[in-house]
Amino acid sequence: MQIKREIFAKLAEELENKKVLILLGPRQVGKSYLMVELENYVLDNDKQTQFFNLELPEDSRFFSKDKVELYKSLVKNTDYLFIDEFQYYENASQLFKAIFDDRKTKLKIIASGSSALEMHKHLKESLAGRKNSYIITPLNFQEIQQSKTSFSKYLSHGGYPELVSIDDQSKQEIYLKEILSSYILRDIKALIKEENISEFNNLLYQLAFNQGQIISTNSLANELRMNNRTIEKYLEILSQTYILHRINSYSQNLSNELKKSKKYYFYDMGIRNAILNNFKPGTTRKDKGSLYEQYVCNFLINNCPANSELRFWRTRNDQEIDFVLLKNHDPYLFEVKSKLNRPEIPESIKTFIRNYRNVKQAFVINENLECEAEYDGISVDFIKIENLEYDCILKDILNLF
Repeated sequence: MQIKREIFAKLAEELENKKVLILLGPRQVGKSYLMVELENYVLDNDKQTQFFNLELPEDSRFFSKDKVELYKSLVKNTDYLFIDEFQYYENASQLFKAIFDDRKTKLKIIASGSSALEMHKHLKESLAGRKNSYIITPLNFQEIQQSKTSFSKYLSHGGYPELVSIDDQSKQEIYLKEILSSYILRDIKALIKEENISEFNNLLYQLAFNQGQIISTNSLANELRMNNRTIEKYLEILSQTYILHRINSYSQNLSNELKKSKKYYFYDMGIRNAILNNFKPGTTRKDKGSLYEQYVCNFLINNCPANSELRFWRTRNDQEIDFVLLKNHDPYLFEVKSKLNRPEIPESIKTFIRNYRNVKQAFVINENLECEAEYDGISVDFIKIENLEYDCILKDILNLF
């Protein structure tokens, strides 16, 4: 079955302005599918289109012609130009800039690209003010529920769209391992030296096993027998290629706060579990707390308004809040718990509220409680983790209505 993507409506709105529309993100998350849907959308409005996939030899040869001839071929009688996997054309950003700046054409470019550090650099330097970019992620829980996938299954196998069309669980797991080996690691291998692949794989395993814990490059370097600079380089590559979210610490005025620490979460639960080779149901696992945090992290990052950012908070005496969403610099607190017997407000939330008087609201995400409480005039909402994407208060904060 085909899953209706929530982001499609936003992308369709972008078709009305001339700015280059760029779809970025990991491989196999549905960028090409969205491109085809967008083309069908404009064709229904009697527009002229051209569609190229630069992974296909025929389309790649078309783009190898003389630049002037190529330009004329692309803009002639075309309203919308779709270029899938545009990173394979070396001069893509120059081409996009030339078309955008040409006052003689009203052609709109829609392009998609898989993650590559060089691609982001070119886009930033050549298309400033000329593009709008969207990161396409794996399916969220609300989307994958269209296929009747349970929450526990979602935590174990993640949200890659192709999983919906694979009925056999063992084949789903083979598919995820194939994604890991043939796409993710293939892209990474182009960015690091061949002799370092083994140590990179060891780092990837450590990050998956210790997901959500504070990362010390010194500790990783000692354990993996690598130097700090290499660790930092690999972490940057993983962040820039849409494999890991990097979360920085939040600090303001407490002397015992951790100020420069970082935590990392994987974009997709299934990929993390493929690295660990563990596909047990998510809600029954020993590491379900890490999976819960990963799910909440992905949801918050994927839905952060433009005026917001996501952090975490921790003190040297181990008081911690999993996520601090800063919206217009005002903090909203998110603490992730497993099963709770009663709606008891965590001490870390109380400490934060006492020390930061601009807290707007706090949330305790858990397995079984759905209720409201209050501390020092601040509302503390307990939300069942399966209902996170449906919570009306949270949707209002994130402007999801």
